[in-house]
Amino acid sequence: MQKKYTTINAETIDRWVKDGWEWGVPISSEACADAKKGKWDVLLTPTINVPKDWFPTLKAKKLLGLASAGGQQMPIFSLLGADCTVLDLSDQQLESEKMVAAREGYKINIVKADMTEKLPFADNSFDIIFHPVSNCYIEDVYHLWRECYRILKPNGILLSGMDNGINYLFDNSEKSLEIVNKLPFNPLNNPDLIKKLEKDDSGIQFSHTFNEQIGGQLKAGFMLVGAYEDYNANDLTAEYGIPTFWATKAIKI
Repeated sequence: MQKKYTTINAETIDRWVKDGWEWGVPISSEACADAKKGKWDVLLTPTINVPKDWFPTLKAKKLLGLASAGGQQMPIFSLLGADCTVLDLSDQQLESEKMVAAREGYKINIVKADMTEKLPFADNSFDIIFHPVSNCYIEDVYHLWRECYRILKPNGILLSGMDNGINYLFDNSEKSLEIVNKLPFNPLNNPDLIKKLEKDDSGIQFSHTFNEQIGGQLKAGFMLVGAYEDYNANDLTAEYGIPTFWATKAIKI
């Protein structure tokens, strides 16, 4: 039987982490000590820190890190007093969470699960969901937004980072911004894209539209209350001033 594409992605990310992937390097003890003193920042997208006023007081809040393992954000939220759960499908990313929690002496609920399926939580379970750029690894984001709405408490906060699709037009290995792909970028419908992604060890990735990302949150029932754009780090798209990511703050109403 052919592997499910999300399993392929989890195995790919495991390899990336072992090779030093920047989003799989756990934060240091020094950064954790700073967080305890109130000096901290977190990212939903590659370069711009999430505004502090997007967060309520975190103490005793039930917070889900959705596809947010790797020991980068959850340690900060935990040390600020949040009751944290992290869900991911990558074993290596979850091992990093276990390592940092043991090192820093806090508890975190670690869940291995596939976010393309029903999330393994009861309705109205969380005050906050923190979801950095990762839904580019799933085909159906409408399902994900509905699940986020279901498991958040009334007035709960969804903080999301999203690829806006432009990255998939270009070949980042090139030195010029030549368009090499059409949108939507969906390798499940294009065997040639599967071969290219396999060659580049890029997993199975998908572009998503404004209608899917922002419209999908609104369709699920969220109210959008904050947003900003961000750029790739050290990339020609950034040099040309082309934003490639969105971050949003949405409220369950």
